[in-house]
Amino acid sequence: MTKPTDRVGHVYDRIRKMAETFEFKPESQINEVALAKKFKTSRTPVREALNRLVAEGFLTFQARRGFFCRPLSPAQILALYETRIAIETEAVRLALEKADDEQLGGLVESLRALEPEYDSCDDAGRLLELDEHFHEEITRLSKNPELVRILENLNGRIRFVRLIDLKNRSLDASTELGDGDIQTHKRILSLIAARDAEGAASAMRRHIQRRREETTEAVAKAFAEIFYVDD
Repeated sequence: MTKPTDRVGHVYDRIRKMAETFEFKPESQINEVALAKKFKTSRTPVREALNRLVAEGFLTFQARRGFFCRPLSPAQILALYETRIAIETEAVRLALEKADDEQLGGLVESLRALEPEYDSCDDAGRLLELDEHFHEEITRLSKNPELVRILENLNGRIRFVRLIDLKNRSLDASTELGDGDIQTHKRILSLIAARDAEGAASAMRRHIQRRREETTEAVAKAFAEIFYVDD
């Protein structure tokens, strides 16, 4: 028999995926009754999942109106990137402050082992997974679970925009999908291996900043993908 907590978790996972991928159109109202029917459950687990997703920033709530999908705008994505910069630069510094040589060496070795796949990858979804893994593993070495939690949340909220951007870049025959990023990753790892905290933090900032500057175009591509499906 499925436990109530398991049911809520299952419904949460399904709705979060829908919110991440903008299956709910930006700023559209969410029909709780329809979701309950879709998942063959009562409205209670649906409501609990929706409230959790509001707290996490994937949805919004308006009194007397209900739940809505979060907006999608350059300003909103820009704010998320700015938060990423703050989180990840501090995470690098903390990792180099707290990790011993064995832990640091293990991180560098494990991430460098993925470089060949990253360098040759031509699948946008897998490339995004590898990139998120790179950044999250460095943040985990900060030994601050709150920084990890925040970064995972940020990644979920910008994942759709990043994926659409990567897919569009893959259509450009003159562009290698992972070109540039892999070189920056190698540079960051070299600075981490050398225990250069300020250098690693600065390189991380520049790396994320470069993607931040492409926000307006990336959001426009995401909007085109969301609404093209209905045409």
